[in-house]
Amino acid sequence: MSSVENLRELFLDEVKDLLNAERQLVKALPKMIHAATSVPLKDALAAHLKETEGHIDRLETILADLGETPRGKKCKGMEGILEEGSEMLDHVGMPALDAAIVSSGQRVAHYEISGYGVIHEWARTLGFRSAEKLLAWTYARTGRDSLAAMVMAAVVLPRREPL
Repeated sequence: MSSVENLRELFLDEVKDLLNAERQLVKALPKMIHAATSVPLKDALAAHLKETEGHIDRLETILADLGETPRGKKCKGMEGILEEGSEMLDHVGMPALDAAIVSSGQRVAHYEISGYGVIHEWARTLGFRSAEKLLAWTYARTGRDSLAAMVMAAVVLPRREPL
């Protein structure tokens, strides 16, 4: 494993890490959509899938603009979050299943928020204006559209049966 020697290299490493995280999420979301029992939650997950595909496009654009290939790093953090979420889906039954999916979505959202916040600031520091703009937009979206925030009131809280 090579060492990172400067902020530019660290930035690229983290962009590739987030790219892999988003790609993992694109593979995991269909399972969550299938497992969800409420239509609003299924719709929110489908919207998040589409949003995630946009995140991938922007990260690939950033790497291409900087002359880098869009591969090379596996995101172990997202892998762990998604593995934990998958395990939860396997052992949580009704009526708490949708709440478990929301919990997993919240963990994913916080991982994304922290990652995009950091690389946005680094892009600004490094003077990567195009990357800065793309990341500012993505960072604002990930914070505003947190999956759990989108569905908690519509799906989990209105239910009167015990979760």
